[in-house]
Amino acid sequence: MYRKLYKEAKTMIDNAYAPYSRFKVGAAVMTTDGKIFKGANIENASFGAGICAEQVAVSAAVSAGEREFDAIAVVSGEGSAWPCGICRQFMYEFSPEMKVITGDDEDHLEVYELAELLPKGFVL
Repeated sequence: MYRKLYKEAKTMIDNAYAPYSRFKVGAAVMTTDGKIFKGANIENASFGAGICAEQVAVSAAVSAGEREFDAIAVVSGEGSAWPCGICRQFMYEFSPEMKVITGDDEDHLEVYELAELLPKGFVL
């Protein structure tokens, strides 16, 4: 499953809009019932208005009515691409136990539970 999700995320790298950082990222999130939603990072000249690939993928899923996730793969053309702090909190809102997958390639994956990457995440 992790390799498949990684491959799906990798297909999104070319869709990224990253003219400023040139760091293109693709993501694919899998719901608890096996649906996959994908996204790519989108930068903006107003740097704070950019959105990470993980947020795009999760937002697509949430917009489709999904709320629970098993795993997300995050991929870049530069190797491993770990979610930033904002993305970790964004995802924690829905599934703190979801797996986060990244790596240099599909044969060298690293997998962690989101709660390991964001201990004591914020919840209301």
